[in-house]
Amino acid sequence: MPETYLDRIIDAHRQAAAADRRRQGAIEETAEKAMADGPTRGFRVALAADHAAGNLAVIAEIKRRSPSKGDLAPDLVAGSVAEAYAEGGAAALSVLTDLDFFGGSPADLGEARGAVEVPVLRKDFTVVEADVLDARAMGADAVLLIVAALDDHQLADYRALAAEVGLDVLVEAHDEAEVERALEAGADLVGVNQRDLFTFEVDTDRAVRVAGEIPEGVVRVAESGVRGPDDARRLADAGYHAVLVGESVVTDGDPAAAVRALRAARRDPAADE
Repeated sequence: MPETYLDRIIDAHRQAAAADRRRQGAIEETAEKAMADGPTRGFRVALAADHAAGNLAVIAEIKRRSPSKGDLAPDLVAGSVAEAYAEGGAAALSVLTDLDFFGGSPADLGEARGAVEVPVLRKDFTVVEADVLDARAMGADAVLLIVAALDDHQLADYRALAAEVGLDVLVEAHDEAEVERALEAGADLVGVNQRDLFTFEVDTDRAVRVAGEIPEGVVRVAESGVRGPDDARRLADAGYHAVLVGESVVTDGDPAAAVRALRAARRDPAADE
């Protein structure tokens, strides 16, 4: 099987984790100090509440670049972008903290979260327990676990650790088999990423195909390939509670309006008349 984009990224993160010379106890102490500062904001609850109010919940992403597209908004100011997203009604934010492949940083996450009141997902590649604890320490409200990057024990263990330190977990799948693994690990918040792992191209039918595999009671998030309200409406019709959107909103000249339009995709236009 040829090496995928994800393989290269995950391998780099595993190498970085192996080179990490911090003591486990020190990492745990840092996370404990963050926990002492107060509870997290409730990522899953925010998505479910916005959906219950009649909207398509939007997780708007702060993303400087991508491996496939290159620079998107390399000079963005994380706090200002976060404020624009919140103004548009984003239920939550996603912030890339990977530097080498996406140009992000923990500083971006801290600045974004400090500028708004909505919860924030640390969007990164979790490969060891320390990644979960680091997410809590840097101020995240939720952490990402990618099914394709982890075995079943890791999925269950990292999800349990996240819950222990107060983080919600977005478990990301790419197909029906990965959704099943996510559910077996206890996931109650599942994202379906429409980006192909081999080519990094987007298959806009993927999330619609997979939606039926996600049972009631699980908050469903469609990721990647949401270019505007028409795409968002199709995903809402397929049963998704939320969309995670990066490129189309971070490159829009009016990100608040872009988020607002996506959020309204589920509503009946007649109700606004």
